[in-house]
Amino acid sequence: MTRTSIELATRSSMTVAGVTFSADLSGALFWQEQSLLVVSDLHLEKGSSFAARGVLLPPYDTLATLGRLASVVARFDPKTVIALGDSFHDRTAHQRLSTANREAIAALQARRDWIWISGNHDPALPSDLGGAIASEVAIGPIVFRHEPTGAMGEIAGHLHPKARVATRARWLERRCFASDGERAVMPAFGAYAGGLSIRDEAFAKIFRSPGFMAHVLGDRRMHTISASRCH
Repeated sequence: MTRTSIELATRSSMTVAGVTFSADLSGALFWQEQSLLVVSDLHLEKGSSFAARGVLLPPYDTLATLGRLASVVARFDPKTVIALGDSFHDRTAHQRLSTANREAIAALQARRDWIWISGNHDPALPSDLGGAIASEVAIGPIVFRHEPTGAMGEIAGHLHPKARVATRARWLERRCFASDGERAVMPAFGAYAGGLSIRDEAFAKIFRSPGFMAHVLGDRRMHTISASRCH
């Protein structure tokens, strides 16, 4: 398999309101014409948040998430990055970032525009981490915001969509993009972020029809499946 065919296998074409995006196996979304990379729900410092409440998790989620994000940024080399809300797991998460992780964020922002969109976990984003802060961003027919409303042209996060699909040997649950061609919900990018089944009522309220598609993040390639075939 050539490098080009490998890259195609790890991406799925997804159209929203007439605009074609690449849904990437990493969970990122790329708009080539705008050189724009979008990631959602990083939930940085979720591990330290849980530790403060006595739930001990390995404290490496921020390092893992930023490492994956660095790989995606290096691969696409976008002019602009939008972090689509809930980038930080709670209101004080940015204060718990290590010096190394702060430097990693600064390196990701170098030579490109960076936009933090506020989410329900991080409604008051820090001003000392570089980049611009916004509640939503509109580019042409597309509006990027954290919580989905079901509006046409909307790309949102918040719900952490996942799909449960049957294989020949077993059932598998994977994160996914959900889209009906007019709007889309992105998967969570964060290492410790959970997921909500796309068969949940929350998605029915957004798409209003079971005819939307799941672009599923497989082990080595993207899989596009009708949501009605998922469980």
